[in-house]
Amino acid sequence: MEQITRVTTRGEAERVGVDLAKRVIQVHGVDAAGGVLSGRALARDKFIAWCAQLPAGCIVAMEASSSAHHWARKLLALGLDARIIAAQLVSPYRKQGASGKNDANDAAAICEAASRPQMHFIPVKSIEQQSMLCVHRLREGLKADRTACINRIRGLLAEFGLVFAQSPPALESVLSDVLEDASNEMNTLARQVLQRAQSQWRELDQHIAWCDQRIGAHARDNPAVKKAATLTGIGPVTASASLATVGDFKQFKCGAQFGAWIGLVPRQHSSGGKNSLGGITKRGDTYLRSLLIQGAKSAVMTAHKRSDPISQWAAALRDRAGWQKAAVALANKNARILWAVMTKGEAFDARHVSVKPDTSAASA
Repeated sequence: MEQITRVTTRGEAERVGVDLAKRVIQVHGVDAAGGVLSGRALARDKFIAWCAQLPAGCIVAMEASSSAHHWARKLLALGLDARIIAAQLVSPYRKQGASGKNDANDAAAICEAASRPQMHFIPVKSIEQQSMLCVHRLREGLKADRTACINRIRGLLAEFGLVFAQSPPALESVLSDVLEDASNEMNTLARQVLQRAQSQWRELDQHIAWCDQRIGAHARDNPAVKKAATLTGIGPVTASASLATVGDFKQFKCGAQFGAWIGLVPRQHSSGGKNSLGGITKRGDTYLRSLLIQGAKSAVMTAHKRSDPISQWAAALRDRAGWQKAAVALANKNARILWAVMTKGEAFDARHVSVKPDTSAASA
């Protein structure tokens, strides 16, 4: 089938769907009537030059991927309307269904999804946001490497009948003495191996400490991060990740929408007026959601020590439904409070009691 490639003037294209890849980028352009103007694959280094021919304000939509924000910033600089769509929101618009997935069909589906008036788009992250998120991603990877290193050391020690308490500090406190103890079964080679592993453990701790310093500086120097860290169950790490991930909280209409975006609301399978709710959706950013839940767990466990309304509510919910459900519920509440604090410019008050607006006068 011969492809139509007519996007050569700046006045024809209304909307372009882009399927990003490492080396080849598939584009699908349509005019105001929905007629196909272009469907072709471009080399990575020719993509920007091709987009420069598009009319100013033309919608250029792409799926969320590792390079989507980079390309979106480039397209915004050209005066185009760059938009990013989550992958799960694009697949229903692929006419060929799940069996017809390829780059051309994906680009067409992205273009169609971008035309929907109720479509939710992902805001383009700034370089500063992505730079701070790099610190958070590196820190999470280093933590996983450290856990693997510690488990590896435990496994090697167990081969010689040496078993210690589960906590990393307990192992760290005895490891050097074990390596110097000549009475155990380890020979010189085994001791050298474990010394290497111990050095790796210490090096990973140093890298994690460097990431913590960068995050701490972000929490001290950024007023918005400092304000977010005042919430019960939200510390400097969660506050820094929230601002780096979201940026402008006003993109959400309400706190409930922000909580749903993170994936902290129940799944629904409701029909015929009967509500059927399940576990949380777990949509959105996994890292941010896990931080909110981890912070909420700590707050729930110590809620009985505080007298503010939120802590009393969390303690009562813990006694009634268990600490795990209480932690998720508090994480969702914290997400809503965080949205209110960031959008209204008010300081967090743990003893604040919200009052529903009086609508009787307006209805009368």
